[in-house]
Amino acid sequence: MKKKSRVTRVKRGEFKKGFGNFLKCLCSGDQLRTEDKMVPSFESLSIEDYGNEIISRAREIAKQPDTGNIEEAELSLRKNGVLNYEEARAVLGRYEYQKGNVEAALRVFEGIDISMVAPNIKSTLSRRVERRRRSSQNIETPQMSIPAVSLILEAIFLKSKSLQALGRFKEAAQSSKFVVDIVESSLPEGLPENFGAECKLQETIIQAVELLPELWKLADCPSEAILSYRQALLHPWNLDSETAARIQKEFAIYLLYSGVEAAPPNLRFQMDGSFVPKNNLEEAILLLMILLRKISLKRIEWDQSILDHLSFALSISGDTRSLAHQVEELLPGIIRRNERYYILALCYYGAGDCSVALDLLKKLISSGDDPNHIPALLMASKICEEIPNFEQGVHFARRALEILDSRCDQLKSTANYLLGASLSLQAKSAVTDSERVSRQSEALRVLETAGKLTRMEDPIILYQLSLGNAEQRKLNDALHYAKNTLKLEGGSNIKTWLLLARILSAQKRFVDAEVIIDTALEQTGKWDQGELLRTKAKLHIAQGHIRNAVETYTQILAILQVQKKSIGSEMKLHKSGSRRSPRSLELEIWHDLTYIYIRLSQWRDAEVCLSKSKSLCSYSATRWHATGVLYEAKGEYKEALKAFLVALNTDPTHVPSLISTAEILRQLNNESVAIVRSFLMEALRLDRMNHSAWYNLGMFYKSKGNNNNNASSSSLEAAECFEAAISLEETAPVEPFR
Repeated sequence: MKKKSRVTRVKRGEFKKGFGNFLKCLCSGDQLRTEDKMVPSFESLSIEDYGNEIISRAREIAKQPDTGNIEEAELSLRKNGVLNYEEARAVLGRYEYQKGNVEAALRVFEGIDISMVAPNIKSTLSRRVERRRRSSQNIETPQMSIPAVSLILEAIFLKSKSLQALGRFKEAAQSSKFVVDIVESSLPEGLPENFGAECKLQETIIQAVELLPELWKLADCPSEAILSYRQALLHPWNLDSETAARIQKEFAIYLLYSGVEAAPPNLRFQMDGSFVPKNNLEEAILLLMILLRKISLKRIEWDQSILDHLSFALSISGDTRSLAHQVEELLPGIIRRNERYYILALCYYGAGDCSVALDLLKKLISSGDDPNHIPALLMASKICEEIPNFEQGVHFARRALEILDSRCDQLKSTANYLLGASLSLQAKSAVTDSERVSRQSEALRVLETAGKLTRMEDPIILYQLSLGNAEQRKLNDALHYAKNTLKLEGGSNIKTWLLLARILSAQKRFVDAEVIIDTALEQTGKWDQGELLRTKAKLHIAQGHIRNAVETYTQILAILQVQKKSIGSEMKLHKSGSRRSPRSLELEIWHDLTYIYIRLSQWRDAEVCLSKSKSLCSYSATRWHATGVLYEAKGEYKEALKAFLVALNTDPTHVPSLISTAEILRQLNNESVAIVRSFLMEALRLDRMNHSAWYNLGMFYKSKGNNNNNASSSSLEAAECFEAAISLEETAPVEPFR
């Protein structure tokens, strides 16, 4: 018993000492220390209503030697009606929380009967607002004062914080939800301005509103988190600009990256014609755009991450033009001019407006702000490769390499890659053979340099190396690089599968090429199989399996037909070098079938295919060429010539039409020999590796030799052309490498 009484005296002494410190703080007016800066101090209570009585009563408690535990302290504080049971526990719990005794604070807070105080809190809040609105004396005085309500709600909020600190997130969220819900139901029209300012009631409410969605996220309750975010943003809580912006930003981030698809918001009040987001992406974009507008209006400070998240959201939605408009609306000085130009260039390039993007990059590079902007130079080179403007592309890439010198290997490899790609394409337009060979050799050399800088581990560079070697008919090297590219990509890129199959077809390994295509088909989604199946059909034709080819083409058309009717066909197609639009692919399928039926002398079926093609695109050089081939097969050479000329009017660089026009003119014994030769030379300038052009040029020289005195010279030229044609035909793929 003595031992027990000693322990009791020790406990009472500890409580007396701790509570004495509490009193000193109350009397001096100093704030108690707390690790949580968001928790308001005890002085937030109305001194007028409670302060003097609590201090006086607390002094008496400190003097009493028999207050050895929380229950005794709570009973002492309640004596003489200073505080009721819940209020006393709120004061004591707050005291323990501020000391850092989270578990002790939680035990105190759990003694508060929330169900009992809830009606009084609701009644007090609603009547207080009604009194302020009507200024009437007839309204009954509420049972609780606003400071008392503030004290209880703060205690429930601190209980939520205590549960959060102990890792009991779901219980913490439910506790915080009580604060939010009771205020929302009591004040459906929102909090009046400066409501509860004398005791910082509004501060506690706002803290609970901001904390609630975070607690639901920690509790892994995504639906509740999304609802609480919307509740925080749609109900008029009188949030300050910074707090509202924080909630909007966190909600947008959660919508973008949580992986949870939220149901569209159900807005009770909205203006006619107002935009209601239909999915996570639209809602996130809307929130981020609102934040950018607030920045423009100088309501909140500039935050780079907002623009970064919006860039990501609009990029995956395929609407980078809208992002450009948002950047253009930013006031000068928010972001640097060179950064603005570069972001806008990226936006317009993503939107497919390459000329505008290139103009912006040229402004950036030519301005005095940053003429050596490496990313801008590299991007300008890439755009020039696509426009195409190969000369400028080479210029920008060389300039980037000069600036980089011995700096970052990754950037140097990118610059070398872009230089090699531009030189490869520029070689096609070379006037002389020596110039073409020189550019092709340099292209391969710089591409190999780019590969070495990345230890031959960059699939983009290896793909370009494979393509460059294949176009120069260095098929073994091309095959080596294509296999390494496929390995690095793990078979995820359709372009690499196609290139590998085309290289094998150029080696006349048609069965191996077909195996590659079948393997790719097994790893590819249904909607992405069109290009692969088309190559498979070409392989069937090369082996003389015409019926199999027709069946494969029919399979592609069936897939495209289903795709048209599916919801996915309404989605915006992203810019990609590896995929064509379904409409473009369907057009090419009808042309391929036309050539097959002409080959089989099935004129009626060929005409049906041409009519299908015309319904898709009335201005197609390939369709007019196929029409000319049909007339030629029927023996109607003049009609065929007209069709070929229309094809060239549609596209002057259409190589098959150039060759066919020259062939028809030669067969018609046209007197204009120079015209025939000019068509063939133009075809070879555009496609030096076209065996059909070389063959027809050989036929031209042969017929020329038969009709003039210089037969030996013409025969020699014809022989050289035939030799080139045979050599190229032996290494020709079933469809172009690029």
